[in-house]
Amino acid sequence: MESTQVLKTSKHERKQAILDWLHSTCGINAPSLEVMAGDASLRRYFRLYTASQSLVVMDAPPPVENCRPYIAIAKALRQQGLHAPEVLHADVMRGFLVISDLGDATYLSALTETNSEALYGEALSALATLQAMRCVEGYITPAFTAHFMRQEWVWHKEWVWNKLLGLSLPLAEKTLDACNEVIIESAVSQPQVFMHRDYHSANLMVLPEGGVGILDFQDAFIGPLTYDVVSLLRDCYTTIKKDEVEALALSYLHRLHDSGEYTEIDEQTFLRWFDLMGVQRHLKAMMTFARKAVRDHEPRYLTYIPRTLQYLTDVTHRYPELAVLHDYLRVTVQPAFERIMK
Repeated sequence: MESTQVLKTSKHERKQAILDWLHSTCGINAPSLEVMAGDASLRRYFRLYTASQSLVVMDAPPPVENCRPYIAIAKALRQQGLHAPEVLHADVMRGFLVISDLGDATYLSALTETNSEALYGEALSALATLQAMRCVEGYITPAFTAHFMRQEWVWHKEWVWNKLLGLSLPLAEKTLDACNEVIIESAVSQPQVFMHRDYHSANLMVLPEGGVGILDFQDAFIGPLTYDVVSLLRDCYTTIKKDEVEALALSYLHRLHDSGEYTEIDEQTFLRWFDLMGVQRHLKAMMTFARKAVRDHEPRYLTYIPRTLQYLTDVTHRYPELAVLHDYLRVTVQPAFERIMK
């Protein structure tokens, strides 16, 4: 992957190029751009105010980032009646987009005990529509394959064990690899659906007119049924009470049953899929947080690891076939992380 140091040296030039493009090509006079909070990628976002509205400018520097999936998926989501940003102007070669502004009210900032049931209900309703999509015009959605999940496990070991925690490969590595194969087997046995891949509170918006705004969908896959459900309900950025998580997960299954979908899937099977998918998801999330801290010098992402580790140890404790992974996380990884945070 292209180093962030190279990207950092061109940030000022790219911003000036965006301003020139807004003026000369888009017909938008933009004397200044207001920096917005970004995500865990190398994209940048700016808010742009015009006389009549606010817009968002995305800077997705090639070759590390690619605008084409965003454009195609945004259109497909909107065609399904979902609230995704509208792409108003695009320069895909340079990685510049102007998109509609869905505001600042993320689920992460808006969730309270009094509104959580309604908000999660809306998010699960939107997810059912999203997962029902079968294709995206002009874009071949990649498959979330066993091979890809094995690669994510390799990246986890590299960035978490080695580069963040400084751990040597354990004697039990092959047994840990076997635990990962159990998780992969569960994932590939599920119905494969359209998968947002980052369907969580930081990427969902509370809209004034109702409904849920959906962001950060450009890394979509065709993948396991429970992936986005567990991303939402066992969110690395916020916590839902444990008893509510299972109830909400099963409410999603019942929603699918009521619509005539996947009626052969029973609750026990769905919850096992949900749990094991969460382990895969959270191992990947730990890798992302470690990489942002080590490679990109953004230590704030380390603050999300304790919650993520807690999910992992809680779930692996319940499955005997993951006992070796549970012990390694609890005995080796967690103390090593606590040491580096002192």
